Amino acid sequence: MKLRIFTEPQEGATYDDLLAVAQATERLGFDAFFRSDHYLRITSGDPGPGSTDAWTMLAGLARETSRIRLGTLVTPATFRLPGPLAITVAQVDQMSGGRVELGLGTGWYDREHAAYGIPFPPVQERFGRFEEQLEIIRGLWTSDGPYSFEGAYYRLVDSPALPKPVQRPSPPIIVGGLGAKRTPRLAATYADEYNVPFHAPEETGAAFDRVRRAAEETGRALVLSAAQTVCVGRDRAELERRAAAIGTGLADLRRNGLAGTPAEVVDKLGRLGELGAERVYLQVMDLSDADHLELIAAEVLPHV
Repeated sequence: MKLRIFTEPQEGATYDDLLAVAQATERLGFDAFFRSDHYLRITSGDPGPGSTDAWTMLAGLARETSRIRLGTLVTPATFRLPGPLAITVAQVDQMSGGRVELGLGTGWYDREHAAYGIPFPPVQERFGRFEEQLEIIRGLWTSDGPYSFEGAYYRLVDSPALPKPVQRPSPPIIVGGLGAKRTPRLAATYADEYNVPFHAPEETGAAFDRVRRAAEETGRALVLSAAQTVCVGRDRAELERRAAAIGTGLADLRRNGLAGTPAEVVDKLGRLGELGAERVYLQVMDLSDADHLELIAAEVLPHV
């Protein structure tokens, strides 16, 4: 199992904060550094300093790291047109030497759309746009010549489909969510990885099974992954201190996340592995707690 560090910069982080975590992620032996793609704080509290743009930030990190994978979990299809998004991700893939992955979703947080003047259509239209974006982005990356597309929401005419990413045929695409019908079909048709974010093992396993069945119909093999909030401590006092720092009760973190001593977290990761998870994204909420990453790297990472 590969462990990836996953951050929520909209909760308050500068580029330099994220750079420090990304470089620690690389130095400590984790597989990847990922971030959410939001423009507004989701929890209550001081809105400052304001979220960094996901792909601008990843472009910077592409030049300041050398090994770790880089990506979003996930970029909303509402934020960017599919053509420019394909160009942006291909460019960052070039800048990183082929280390980028694109997590793409429908978009869900209406307040951030209202705050920055981003259209937020009804859910059915968002899913329609999302599916067309998946097809267009993959098509632009893999096309050998002019690329055209005619859909309900987007129309491309004789695109040169350039620049191309370094990774061939394309950077991996991640689709996530717990939807019972549309999400498994979209993942099995367009994605390389399916992610279940922040759910108990029973729900995660059921979602994996739905995607496996959908993938059998499309004849494609997907990597299965999960995202979980992480809170590791050597003893109860350390656990309670870390839980308090992120404003979440320890009991809730134990129940719904990866919280506990290193041995307890290794056991929980083992359970996810039994369900089929090949990668787990560790959502690290306190980016100033460098000791937390050091502890996970020393006492959890070697055992999974």
